[in-house]
Amino acid sequence: MLLNVFPLLLLLLLHSPPCRSFALLPPLTPPFHPHHLSSTVSSTSNSSPINSDALPNFKLTLTEKAKTVTSTSTSGTLCTLVTPSSTSPPSVHGISGFPFGSHCDYVLDTVGRPVLLMNSDSQHTQFVEEGEGKVTLFTQASLNGSRNNQEISRVSLSGVLKELKGGEEDFDEVKMKYSLAHTYADRVMDSPKFKFYRLEVESCYYVGGFGVGAKWVDCEEYGKSEPDILAKESRGICEKINSENVDDLLNVGSHILEVEGITAAKLTGIDRLGMDVRVTYEGKRNKEFTDEFRIGFRIPIMSTEDAKSETLKIFQEAWEKGEGMVWEVEEEEDGEDYSLPVFKFASDALGKS
Repeated sequence: MLLNVFPLLLLLLLHSPPCRSFALLPPLTPPFHPHHLSSTVSSTSNSSPINSDALPNFKLTLTEKAKTVTSTSTSGTLCTLVTPSSTSPPSVHGISGFPFGSHCDYVLDTVGRPVLLMNSDSQHTQFVEEGEGKVTLFTQASLNGSRNNQEISRVSLSGVLKELKGGEEDFDEVKMKYSLAHTYADRVMDSPKFKFYRLEVESCYYVGGFGVGAKWVDCEEYGKSEPDILAKESRGICEKINSENVDDLLNVGSHILEVEGITAAKLTGIDRLGMDVRVTYEGKRNKEFTDEFRIGFRIPIMSTEDAKSETLKIFQEAWEKGEGMVWEVEEEEDGEDYSLPVFKFASDALGKS
């Protein structure tokens, strides 16, 4: 038996990439071809993004993505309605009913409702107290050095702000959570000028990024959903890979996603179920176009180290396929399909001509 295995191991070692930064031993079971599900892959002529909820098991729902954005962010823009009082200057009376935006910090309660600590002297607080409390809170994923703000996922929560009083059941829990997230609050939260307000969410709008897709999210589902386990580490992982593994991403674009004329590839997101890759390639009349792909992990990951490991396996598989080391295996003996799930869920927002 050992004599039969030795030539195979020698062949694999001879074809292994020299001095790769993520050097992995070849898997004991061969890697598999990616498969493209015709029911979920958009054609290259269709500029409409695929409904992300149509990708079960390998992609977070938009509701989970929205909850992930609001959970990882701790600040946003609060838009109140201008509601002049009798002491307001003429300039304020002239814009009665207009939206008024200002910065605010927040934390989420157990069902994802934002809680804000507001100063009674602040203009937005006065508008809330003078009016009906109807507001919209806009927040977005961390920029972390991104050069294109349009790439960032964002959420708008609309509803009514209501004062969170000291006798409410979760008041102490929210107060502690706010203190941990915003250390300056310890100096002011017990002042009579500061009060907590909770946003009773009545609508939720999620935008995945430029050209990726946007959707109104069911508020009840939003409240029940959980943020992704990699929510806080995702952006850092993406930045590191985009900086250190440029050639590996290009290999993925060429050999896993099978994109021709590729000029750039960027990891735009990673979560417990898979990774999102944005590919730029040269099309007709030498124009550049961009598509978004989803590469699912074969098994859900449970930690940052798991995410790194699965990503490196995909890089290794892409390199091996580029070198012609392809195994024509789609199913294990138990009938399970272990091929790498690949979906194109958004085409260039400007379309292809």
